Parts: sequence; C-alpha cells; structure tokens
Amino acid sequence: MKKLVTAPHGLHGSLTVPGDKSISHRAVMLGSISKGKTVIHHFLAGDDCLSTLAAFNAMGVKSERDGETVIIYGNGINALKEPAQSLDMGNSGTTTRLLMGILAGRDFETRLFGDASLQKRPMKRVSEPLSHLGARIELTDNGTLPAAIHGQKLHGTHYQMQVASAQVKSALIFAALQADTPSTIIEKLPTRNHTEIMLNQFGANIQTAADQKTIRVIPKPELTGQTIEVPGDVSSAAFFLTAGAIVPNSRIRLERVNLNPTRTGIITVLQKMGADLQIEALPTNGEPLGNITIATSQLKPIQIEAADIPAVIDELPLVALLAACAKGTSSIRGAEELRVKETDRIQTVVAELRKLGVEVEELTDGMIIKGRSQWVINNDQLDSYGDHRIGMMDAIAALKADRPLQLANADAVSVSYPGFFQDLEQLLGGDLA
Repeated sequence: MKKLVTAPHGLHGSLTVPGDKSISHRAVMLGSISKGKTVIHHFLAGDDCLSTLAAFNAMGVKSERDGETVIIYGNGINALKEPAQSLDMGNSGTTTRLLMGILAGRDFETRLFGDASLQKRPMKRVSEPLSHLGARIELTDNGTLPAAIHGQKLHGTHYQMQVASAQVKSALIFAALQADTPSTIIEKLPTRNHTEIMLNQFGANIQTAADQKTIRVIPKPELTGQTIEVPGDVSSAAFFLTAGAIVPNSRIRLERVNLNPTRTGIITVLQKMGADLQIEALPTNGEPLGNITIATSQLKPIQIEAADIPAVIDELPLVALLAACAKGTSSIRGAEELRVKETDRIQTVVAELRKLGVEVEELTDGMIIKGRSQWVINNDQLDSYGDHRIGMMDAIAALKADRPLQLANADAVSVSYPGFFQDLEQLLGGDLA
C-alpha cells in the first residue's frame, strides 16, 4: 500500500520524461533483426521493454545496456535462433503481438507466455490477421497466451484490418517484410506509425498512402543497424500534463517529448478543453519532438467519439480525469478497445473516479462524466488493479484531494514508468520561473 500525496501548493519545475515505450520496443526489435550495430539513446528501461530485450537475447542476439543506452549487435533476421525455452513476455502486450509477426516467418517454433494479466488479453486479433499471410499460430481455446508460433514461409496479402490497432498493424508489417510478394494493409482509422517510420530508417520500403490508412510493404529482409534517439514518451508526459492542468497553482515544463501526430491526441484534447498549454518544436532527424509547458487551467467539457480514439487510446483514463475536473458534462464513446487493456479500463476508471466522488455513468463503449472543480472523497483506498496507467491516474487524481489517499498495487507503475513517483516528488518541490 502506497501513501499518495496532495499538492496544496501546486506543481512546479521541468522534467525529461522517460523514453517513448512504443519506440523503445521497436528500436530493440529492429536492431535485433538488422545487420550491424544499433545504438539506442534514452531507452525506456521499464519492465515491458526489458521483456523485449530479454526475448531477443534468448534468440541469440547480443546486446549491452548502460542505464538509458542500449547497444545491439544484430546479424540480421535470418540469424535469430530457436530459443531453448518458452519466452516470457511479462506484462507486455506490445512485445507479444509484434513478436508474433516477426516469428511467424522464421524457420523454427517459438512458445510465448506472460503474467496472469497478459494471459487474459486477446491474441486472436493478431493470429487471425497473420494467418492471411500464411502464419500458423496456436493459442488457447479462449484465444489467449500461451502461444505456439510455428514459423514457416509467408506470402503477400491484401488485408483490410478489423480493429484500429497499431500493434496488429505492426505485427502484419513485420510478417509482410518476410513474405514472397508485396502486401497491402488497410486500416479502419490511422494509428500510430512508429513501425513504418523506423523501418524506413533501417532501410525497409514501407509506403503509406495519402489517406494515412493504406500501407504497402515491399519484402526486404536485409536491414542495417542505426542510431536511434528515443524521444520522451508522450503517454508518460500525459500524466504531468494532466496534473499541471488540474492542480491549482501549477506550472510544468516537459522536455524533448514525442510530438508524432498519431500520438498527440492528449494534447489535442487539452487544447479543445481550453488548457493553458504552449509547445516549442525542436529540430530532429527522426520522430518530431519538442518542449511542452502547461499551467493550471479552467477546463471545458469534451465529447470524444470513435474517430478520436486511436490517437488517445492509452491516455483515455486521463481524459476521463480531465473531464472530472471540467465544469459540465463530458462523454467518451467508441472506446470498446479499453475493455481489453491490462484491465477493463472502462470499468476500473469508473470505479476509481466514483471513489473520488465523481459522478460518472459507465457505458458499454465508454462513459459519461459530470465534472466539477472540487470533489468530495468517499473512499480513500484507491487501487491500480495491477494496471500501470490506472495507478498513475490515481496518483495524479490524489493531488487534488483534501487528505492523503492510499494506493494498492502501486508497483504496477514500474511497467512503463519506474521513476514516476520520484518525478512527481520533484515537481512538488520544484520551481519553474
């Protein structure tokens, strides 16, 4: 049980948030299937990304890690070896789903398993699309881990995606790279495009149409190692952007944050809600990045629809928290995907907000929130339910409370942000002129 602090004097200071989780995962994967040395700076050394690193180590890829710098000595995708035992995915859905695409085209069998939470998450949404390229993946009767991936030759395909998911898209792209002919993948809605950007940096030929939904993959197994500068994770920055907006007397600057337009949904939401927010773009060769300053804001309610969801999927618990602090009624619709995250995030967000005295109605695909500037806490025992994002949302919400609250299962936060509580403490004592 962790005691959560309040912020009677606001939050002040500058932070460099951890490296982007999605990009850290992909940098390790691409370095491992490329030829030559890949150097990754500002790597996120959270549990999930370390699961990815460990999986490739188990398949014969040599690497070194010194804090936030990782060096990978790749010998190409054909040099991957059959692991001696099943690969442990920990809690990482990204590792699991993207690896399925990479391993589907290898000439060996791999078995994947995960922790109790991951083994409940749906994997058929990846195995079924991959079967269109000829992949053979066995799951449990419930469509979950453990999985057996029977690697074999793959063929090109023309596939229309059924869900808007960057993980499913990335798995398909990784498989299509190994196919005998080109593939076309069509998304329902544009999702984050880190895989396409980075693959092209490593020498692949991934073509995205003007509609940002149609991707053509030209097979090319020969990739070349690169140096990758991982920008700050906008999903991690989002917790402090939210805190800066809702906690009175606050002003925070977040430095070198990823500003990829497929990821900045939370910034768009804050702007629509009237947040006091400024962005300073910085020069870069890879993903766009910049510094963001946020200050205490008078927030307006917001209506989130299905088309808004992909760009803000990981930050929806925070959108709900922002809505709880706005004056008026907000709604989140078209977010069924939240039901199959680390927890059922619709259910858990509703449960936690109600403990804080927020009036919220649960919908099958989202929620309706009646916001107000002050809450009356009716239960001081909060719970992450083992979900890192719910745990951090609770810690940010608690800053507005009139007394310290308690958080059960606080260690879940280390999955994506091991230093979260230390960074929060820094802002409680910091000062930004």
